[in-house]
Amino acid sequence: MTEGTVAAPAHTTCAIVGGGPAGIVLGLLLARAGVAVTVLEKHADFLRDFRGDTVHPATLGLLDDLGLFARFDALPHSKIRRAYFPGREGTDVFADFRRLPVRHPYIAMVPQWDLLDLLAETAAAEPTFTLLREHEVTTVTRRDGRVTGVAYRSPSGDGLLTADLVVGCDGRWSTVRRSVGLPVREIPVPFDVWWYRLTSDRHLDESLLPRVRDGKVAIGIPRRGYVQVAALGRKGTDAEVRARGIDAFRADAATLFPELADAAGRIVSMDEVKHLDVRLERLSRWHANNVLCIGDAAHAMSPVGGVGINLAIQDAVATARLLAGPLARGELQRSGGSRLLDRVRRRRLPAVVVIQTLQRILHARLIMPGMRGAPLDPPAWLLRLVHTFPTLTVIPAFAIGVGVRPERAPDWARRSGGSARVRRGTR
Repeated sequence: MTEGTVAAPAHTTCAIVGGGPAGIVLGLLLARAGVAVTVLEKHADFLRDFRGDTVHPATLGLLDDLGLFARFDALPHSKIRRAYFPGREGTDVFADFRRLPVRHPYIAMVPQWDLLDLLAETAAAEPTFTLLREHEVTTVTRRDGRVTGVAYRSPSGDGLLTADLVVGCDGRWSTVRRSVGLPVREIPVPFDVWWYRLTSDRHLDESLLPRVRDGKVAIGIPRRGYVQVAALGRKGTDAEVRARGIDAFRADAATLFPELADAAGRIVSMDEVKHLDVRLERLSRWHANNVLCIGDAAHAMSPVGGVGINLAIQDAVATARLLAGPLARGELQRSGGSRLLDRVRRRRLPAVVVIQTLQRILHARLIMPGMRGAPLDPPAWLLRLVHTFPTLTVIPAFAIGVGVRPERAPDWARRSGGSARVRRGTR
């Protein structure tokens, strides 16, 4: 492994831009296939607060398959086992993850930097894996109309890295997709999110805490020693929110979480409140010659349901399964791989469309009416149905926790079975 200030290689088989969940998981899987892979991460570490901290049952199963679950389980984390209907906390369960027929029937809440550190440390043990921190990709490079690699800047200066394949895992503001001009379909989202913490040692139920009060909407996520809160408000109003001042913000937080009113009073300043410009979009084409985008770079998700990280990791698993063999055999270098690369989009697009459609329905039917002050009591018939048939709560739990098209680790990537290398003809 190469990391930090060590000189970057001149060439790699696969250059992955972005060291988030999709990029690190893809790098680990390809390295376990014996593919030379270099991940370029623009920051010096993974310490960014209020990133997606949800690790869903499908991802927990993947960690198990990769031989990493025991180490993950040792990380400080909390578990979400239920989600309630808004306004019905502690009484009416909407999604019961305990009913899922999976090895780990809960959502683990763990700082994303801990998960990424674990994955990066594991990948570092593979001889074909390279992680370059503080290497910011500025554009892709081309020759004869084909992408040949990336240009980057680093503490050591500017440089070039050639690659048989470039994979953009660099998020919703992707440099890779902008460099190749991949067309984006933007879906309007009428709200943004403001993240903050309510620090408290008070024991709360292991469940999501949706709150709707007087036109204010928020979701509380219990963590060890604090509740991470996503407050929702009208898009484009961040300046207004900050102009109202910290006292007004504390009052809103106390209204939404009266049991944590003392913690709301301890929010020091608006600097502790992080604004997220919510976007919902997807590429109509995920690839060009020798370049592919996955995760948020291909489909930015709403934070509703916290499914973005799960989808991004599943994209990475599907990409590794479909492309490890062709990369190991040099097929993309010879052909540009258009047909092979489009297989990733065709496999993953249905899951993306379904989840984005569900998110749009929740935006229109739940979030926006709540922000307009409408009561969000679930219909009486729905409550009766769930009370009569509580097993129905597994359906939304499956949609959130497992997903429409879950991906399993290829045999060659599993710690306890299969070959560490991709055999010819293996997918």
